[in-house]
Amino acid sequence: MTEPFSVPVVVRGYETDTQGHLNQAVYLQYAEHARWSFLQQGGIRQADLLERNIGPVALEVTVRYRRELRAGDEVSVTCAFLWGEGKTFRIEQTIRTADGTVAAEVSGVGGLMDLERRKLVPDPRDRFRELAADPAVFGL
Repeated sequence: MTEPFSVPVVVRGYETDTQGHLNQAVYLQYAEHARWSFLQQGGIRQADLLERNIGPVALEVTVRYRRELRAGDEVSVTCAFLWGEGKTFRIEQTIRTADGTVAAEVSGVGGLMDLERRKLVPDPRDRFRELAADPAVFGL
């Protein structure tokens, strides 16, 4: 089994709350950063999506906070797409510290929206295959 895609992030002081912990909303920003980085790894740029008048949308996101993070902590944020049938797909992500401790798990449901019609495209897998320079990155 291959390792999932991951991107490194260092927790910045201004991202912490008054208790010195990484602010809860920033976990979502890290997950978003990893998703866009993952798309780029497969050869899909934001401009490519906009040229085709489609965009990724988050339909549901759950964050499970496991361990606190503090300024200066180095983490890796993974990203994997799980394809099913229909208009949506799952996105599974893990934020781990340098020693492998799971700090958070982010699970979501996403889709690709036709930006003119404001509707989800029927089969996002087909669109990812068309757009990706390397569809295998996405398990396609």
